[in-house]
Amino acid sequence: MAIGSGRELTWIFELLLILVMTTQVRAQPPPGFINIDCGLKNFSAYEDANLKLRYSFDDEFVEGGEKHEVLPEFMASTIDDNQNTLRSFPDGSRNCYTLPATPGKKYLLRAIFTYGNYDRLNKTQDGSLFRFGLYVGVNFWDSVDLSNWRTDDAVWKEVVTVATGSSVSVCLVNFGSGTPFISSLELRPLLDTMYPFVNTSVSVSMFIRLRFGNITEVITRYPTDNYDRFWGSYSVRMGDLYQYPYISLNTSDNLENLPGNGFKVPSAILQNAMSIDANNSSITVSLSSLSNKDALTLKLLPIFHFTELNASNPNRRFNIYSAGEGLFPGFSPSRLKVDSLYQSGLFTQTGDAYFILNKTASSSLPPLINALEVYALVLMKNLTTDSDDVKYMKDVKAQYNLARTSWNGDPCSPIEYSWKGLTCDYSKSNQIPRIITVPPINEP
Repeated sequence: MAIGSGRELTWIFELLLILVMTTQVRAQPPPGFINIDCGLKNFSAYEDANLKLRYSFDDEFVEGGEKHEVLPEFMASTIDDNQNTLRSFPDGSRNCYTLPATPGKKYLLRAIFTYGNYDRLNKTQDGSLFRFGLYVGVNFWDSVDLSNWRTDDAVWKEVVTVATGSSVSVCLVNFGSGTPFISSLELRPLLDTMYPFVNTSVSVSMFIRLRFGNITEVITRYPTDNYDRFWGSYSVRMGDLYQYPYISLNTSDNLENLPGNGFKVPSAILQNAMSIDANNSSITVSLSSLSNKDALTLKLLPIFHFTELNASNPNRRFNIYSAGEGLFPGFSPSRLKVDSLYQSGLFTQTGDAYFILNKTASSSLPPLINALEVYALVLMKNLTTDSDDVKYMKDVKAQYNLARTSWNGDPCSPIEYSWKGLTCDYSKSNQIPRIITVPPINEP
């Protein structure tokens, strides 16, 4: 009996150990995730209560700036713990975060901004222009416009880009219309097959990403999406307008990607869809630039994600139009198999996103849509300074403990933000800039 009890206790102990190890493994963030709580004064990493992801302080990723907290009255309404602090940059025209990366690897970068009246100036509500720039590396990514924005509301920006070296940088640029700041910065590695139109010359900035159907969550992200993409709810966005004749479809069946579909949209996102009453023949999806973007300057690329959820009568066929131009004629979604439609590399639509899905004459069912992504073109036309020159300048800064506010980011590129006192050679437009002369070190 004693031997049996011992074996039983051993077995129970081993089982508990396995459960503990399993829990620990599940608690670990996905490989390569970098989560930065900007302006965090505590040097200890912590787990965000909502996301269950560990966030660290930002000192090792950035030089300069000031740490702040949103005012106490706004802390309860911030979307996540990491939005309670921020780092502002009152000095210098450009300030950059540098994150480790693998050369040639594709990444999603997300920057989030929650003002929270940290400076007690009420800048989002005083009627003045509150706007600053955001760069990925040495190329313009987007602007952050907080003019007339709710004080406790977050603005987020996402870009999909390819690392050209052992790091990627995110830079905040002062436009002279408000002090730049940032609340959190997140990096997510992607598979090389995802977003195949993204390369070293082309990045894409998210215009909008939506899931359809009767979805009550405002935003769906990790862990539902292993790559932590933000999926907004179209039904929540539309509010009372999302009523008859719109109808919601859903399934609990497993979905399968068709061959060649590398977007890796989670089944949980696509198991819901929006359709329309049988007395109607078309769905219109109109998306204004509510995502804090100047739509008139954008060149857009839509990606449609479809799967047929109707079990009894799968005869569904429709035409897809973008801003009145035909994109995909006579499309028929496959039952429980995921189609992702886009026109490779054709960033042709300008202005706000406007799509029509129109039933064909031979179709028994009206159109449906499961998910939609729309991206804006970001041309990576500016080249970074020669890597040996950059290393030399970093060594100079470290050796002489220089803290010049203008010496931030890439030394020569883009030319309008090159380091004060340096002379750079841009004579060969198709080659990387080189540093020719360096000012005396004792100059301020």
